[in-house]
Amino acid sequence: MTGAPGRSFVVGVDSGGSGLRVALGPVDAGHPVLTALCAEPVRTGADGIDAGHLLEQLLPAVGRLLEQAGPGAGVTAAAIGAAGMATLGEQLRARLPGALADALGVRRIALAADAVTAYTGALGQRPGAVVAAGTGMIALGTDLTSWHRADGWGHLLGDCGGGAWIGRAGLDAAMRAHDGRRGGSSVLLTRLEAVFGPVAGLPGLLYPRTDRPALLASFAPEVGACALDDQVAAGILREAAAHIAEAAAAVCPRASVSRPGGCEVALTGGLFRMGEPLLGPLRRELAQRVPQARVVPAEGDPLHGALEIARALAGPGLRLPPHPTLLFVPGVT
Repeated sequence: MTGAPGRSFVVGVDSGGSGLRVALGPVDAGHPVLTALCAEPVRTGADGIDAGHLLEQLLPAVGRLLEQAGPGAGVTAAAIGAAGMATLGEQLRARLPGALADALGVRRIALAADAVTAYTGALGQRPGAVVAAGTGMIALGTDLTSWHRADGWGHLLGDCGGGAWIGRAGLDAAMRAHDGRRGGSSVLLTRLEAVFGPVAGLPGLLYPRTDRPALLASFAPEVGACALDDQVAAGILREAAAHIAEAAAAVCPRASVSRPGGCEVALTGGLFRMGEPLLGPLRRELAQRVPQARVVPAEGDPLHGALEIARALAGPGLRLPPHPTLLFVPGVT
């Protein structure tokens, strides 16, 4: 798989709840990229993310992509981004560098939390802040000397303003309307019954599920759709926007905030496809909490970010700060 000199590629990987996405791209950006999808999510057990299961999917996928790339194709650098890498990635950090070196002949490797690949996909190697929001919510910022993180603690301890948070708040408002308590929304109650059926059956549907955050988040679009006509739904999105802006403010590099042009803030993730019902209040909250924030469009997604990290390892060098768990580069402290 290592190929001959002159046909150098880099590998980027994005591992998350929907499976494993793999990209093979030339060292120079701007050229076509080959991609593959392994639809089975990598298992997580008592020892964290299962390195063996990841390799079982990754290595054959890279092999197929190298065959598509043609004779002489080889891998110069690789970057693997994974959900849970920071807290559950010990097995990956212990096994993947050696396994990838043995199988692909690649020794320039980075293992990154998905928040880092989301950051790099959105802003590249520039200082700033990125909010990644889908089912959960995390904000990450860097001044290129250290990382600053806010939230991303899961739906029981945080992820405030994320999809599961919004969905739960909407269901709470619907249940309040059903009971006749303050803060209820009859509009959201109607949507609850349309989506999940009778109210009495919701606890039995929700509590046994192992994917409760995703189920809660599935109701977030309903809250967004109701926000134009329902004050309770609109209030939920205003509160979500305040949480998101608060997290962004916490991670904006201080030097960027104080200099001309302010701090670049990129928003990435499926939650922001909700559009103006959430983005409108979020812009207002950011203007109040981080007046120097300059919201910029995300340049790419986490898979693009993983490729960019691999290209940096293969070429000009990685400017983003290494970190023992957020961005692990073997041999670099």
